[in-house]
This record gives sequence, C-alpha cells and structure tokens, in this order.
Amino acid sequence: MKEVRVIFSPEAEKVYRYLNEKAQFSKNERVILNAINKKIELIKANYHYGDPIAKNLIPKEYKKGYGINNLFRVELPNFWRMLYTLTNGESKIEIIAFVLEILDHKSYNKKFGYK
Repeated sequence: MKEVRVIFSPEAEKVYRYLNEKAQFSKNERVILNAINKKIELIKANYHYGDPIAKNLIPKEYKKGYGINNLFRVELPNFWRMLYTLTNGESKIEIIAFVLEILDHKSYNKKFGYK
C-alpha cells in the first residue's frame, strides 16, 4: 500500500492558519478546523475519499498554476469546501494529496461559476 502524504498549497495553508488562530475564540472556525483535520485522516486512509470533479469543470487557474488533471471536493461544515488533487510522490511508494484551497460556499460558487 502506498503512503499518502497531504500537503497544503500556500493559499490553503493561509486559510488553515487563520482557522487555527480563530478556533480558540470561535466555535464556527473550530468546527471547520476539526472537520478539516478529520477529512485529512480520511484522505490518508483512502485518497479517493473526496467527490471527483469532472475534468471539464476544473478551473483553468488550477490547470495553469499547478498543472493538475484531477480534482476532488470534500464537503466541510457550514458549506465550506476543501479541494485537492492527487500526484505521484518523489518515490513510487508515495501519493501526495495536494490541498489546493479551503474555501467558503460563496467563494466556491464564484470559482466554479455557480449562481
């Protein structure tokens, strides 16, 4: 079985740090942060855990910026979403789940062109 390593993009890392800072004072942020941590463990156990996004719906900025050809969505509390892609690691015994973004519902809808 290949090891799955989860890495955050700079954008996702920024949101994750923000949630960590606010979690001690805000129940909402704490609930989202705890869900992210649980979902990361689920992804490590089954890297296809998230809902696959159709290739034609993958935002161009992800294709250009990261050169991805797959995208998965994980639903979080309060309509937040976590988006990740899978890549081969540096060795043949590793898979990397690269978390591209953690975003609220409004930002998610805007990114994918939903109204």
